[in-house]
Amino acid sequence: MNAIEATEYGDSEVLETVDRERPEPGPGEVRIDVGAAGLNFADVMQRRGEYLGGPEPPFVPGMEVAGTVDAVGEGVGRSEGERVVGMLGGGGYAEYAVADAESLLPVPDGMSTEEAAGMPVQYLTAHACLFEWGGLEAGERVLIQAAAGGVGTAAVQLAARAGAEVFGTASTPEKLALAERLGCDHPIRYTEEAFDEVVLDETDGEGVDLVLESVGGETFSRSLDALAPMGRLVAFGAASGEPGRVDSVRLLFEAKSVLGFHLGTSMRHAPERVLSALPELTEGFASGELEVVLGESFALSEAAAAHAHVEDRQSSGKVLLIP
Repeated sequence: MNAIEATEYGDSEVLETVDRERPEPGPGEVRIDVGAAGLNFADVMQRRGEYLGGPEPPFVPGMEVAGTVDAVGEGVGRSEGERVVGMLGGGGYAEYAVADAESLLPVPDGMSTEEAAGMPVQYLTAHACLFEWGGLEAGERVLIQAAAGGVGTAAVQLAARAGAEVFGTASTPEKLALAERLGCDHPIRYTEEAFDEVVLDETDGEGVDLVLESVGGETFSRSLDALAPMGRLVAFGAASGEPGRVDSVRLLFEAKSVLGFHLGTSMRHAPERVLSALPELTEGFASGELEVVLGESFALSEAAAAHAHVEDRQSSGKVLLIP
């Protein structure tokens, strides 16, 4: 089968198409005939060698796929041909991938394979950061960094649906228009204006109650500036490549909280908190109130171009690889 391998740590050109043996599912596992694989920024960080505890080259990236069950291992109560979406430890950039059967989610009725591939990581992350970790309530204010990205577009919709006042950052007018269409009340073009100053100006100096922060570095620090006393910041990424740093004395005297969220770690230690979102998400997709915003799709062999597309901040919504 064709697969994409990161031959070493480096830029997107280290991603190469290779021929690998089709993987066999072990006990409790299934093999998925991949119809689409989601590209997450975590994949980019793994390729760069910046992902804490990430794989060593050579490895096949990819933690999110949708397709049909092709084969089942011992003790698995699933049928071949079943449409599923799976979260993986890796190996999703391939024509076939093996997943733990317990990690599979059914594809909601009426949802395409491409939409399904863009659903689990972004929506489970967004819901957990907003509600389980962030404690967002109706009437509160939330600032969502990268509001036109995969997690960002999900978070904007969920926050607006919950009755929050939504601030969101993006780099271009087109991305801001997308965020606004999805329910962002205050779109902010961070390349043209200081988002923390805009937030404070539009809240009469009060700030927001919650920040979803995925960039790190200076953006993390300025997100704390935009946070109201008693507010919460949930950090779930470091797209800048620089970690966010905070002075604990500042947190003490400003009465602000910083929490960290990682989907894989949370699924291992508190899966019930993450998966509690499923009934709400299923209902939202069925009613049409929630949508998976798809961006560009690339052929599997174009994985290097897809990574460059994301790193160059050209993407909106979910970027997919199609075997």
